[in-house]
Amino acid sequence: MRPRDIERCVELEQLLFPEDDPWHAVAFRSELAGSHNRYIAARDSDGRLVGYAGIALLGDAAYPEAEVHTIGVDPEVHRAGIGTLLLEWLLTEAAKRGGPVFLEVRADNAPAIALYAKHGFHIIGLRKNYYQPSGADAYTMRRPELGDFPGLVPDGDPGAAVRSDEVLS
Repeated sequence: MRPRDIERCVELEQLLFPEDDPWHAVAFRSELAGSHNRYIAARDSDGRLVGYAGIALLGDAAYPEAEVHTIGVDPEVHRAGIGTLLLEWLLTEAAKRGGPVFLEVRADNAPAIALYAKHGFHIIGLRKNYYQPSGADAYTMRRPELGDFPGLVPDGDPGAAVRSDEVLS
């Protein structure tokens, strides 16, 4: 993901999370500037950003861990596998260091919970009133030590409907 993508990410945040304080440009800029963060953008065949995702690589070499910060996919292309590709890229980044991966997800977001469960995450806690201002609850989910995920389409593949971008780290 590149700084020039921030405006589009903010636009998608407004569509995806209108009840829960969507991220503003300053939040994306801060995330992209963090040396421990990795972000990716998914683009359609015309180069339009249709999804984004980010993860923080935390801990140290002895006790590594990661935390998924965000995954967002344009509602116009939901159920096309983009969220899965983004998550698998994040998990591959985390696997390079090892350790568990954590995330929070709205307790009423059944599709996201199912996606995470399919990728080995388990609910380990409940955070009451986590999302503001809606007051929605969140599950904390954890996935133990990771392996690689084959099949993420490399950037520049001319046959790809969705491709990954370089990571700003």
